[in-house]
Amino acid sequence: MKPKLFLTGIALFVVAAIAAAGCLAATNPDAAGLPRVETGQRPEASALIAKLATKGRGPKTGYSRDQFGKAWTDNQSAPLGHNGCDTRNDILKRDLTNIRYRSVGSCAVVYGTTVDPYTGKPLTHTGHSEVGIDHMIPLSYAWQMGASGWPAAKRVEFANDPLNLIAVASAVNSSKSDSGPASWLPSSKNVRCDYVTRFAAVADKYGLAVTASDKSAMAAQCA
Repeated sequence: MKPKLFLTGIALFVVAAIAAAGCLAATNPDAAGLPRVETGQRPEASALIAKLATKGRGPKTGYSRDQFGKAWTDNQSAPLGHNGCDTRNDILKRDLTNIRYRSVGSCAVVYGTTVDPYTGKPLTHTGHSEVGIDHMIPLSYAWQMGASGWPAAKRVEFANDPLNLIAVASAVNSSKSDSGPASWLPSSKNVRCDYVTRFAAVADKYGLAVTASDKSAMAAQCA
């Protein structure tokens, strides 16, 4: 079962479902995956997408992962920051079920199961490399669309914001790479509106533009 979105306005379209509490699995064991955009909510999803600004994708000059801070640092201001656990384990805890930790009192997730939100296939995390954490808006995409001019602290927040993160199969995460919606969408067609709505929610929260082709592809998924 997917967590539903309860709309209180475009600005809270996805944020209320994903980021407000920051750890959905703690209160809802079925919270893995993308929040479902119901048929009656599609007009508001479309409005969210329509309000996004567009621009050309800028150069990648100067980009490196380090520009967004140490990977999965807990020392940041996004939801779940400064909670004593790194961001990767926070997201595993949120998105997986049947979780086992490394030891009593540890927040390191060594086992968990879910359904890959992009493919619909069962996914098991055994502490190795089966599960990756996808940035809905890839970091290099964000860099090219305006994050290169952000203060360093904002980039770190963006890279660790639960709204922009979801646990998926590592192979699927690699296939997406730094693509926007015009060149990559989930293979499971029934989650594509959910996916682009969350992509739009992240862009809206951080004031990021998207390319015209990406905006067109996003709009088509929720039409």
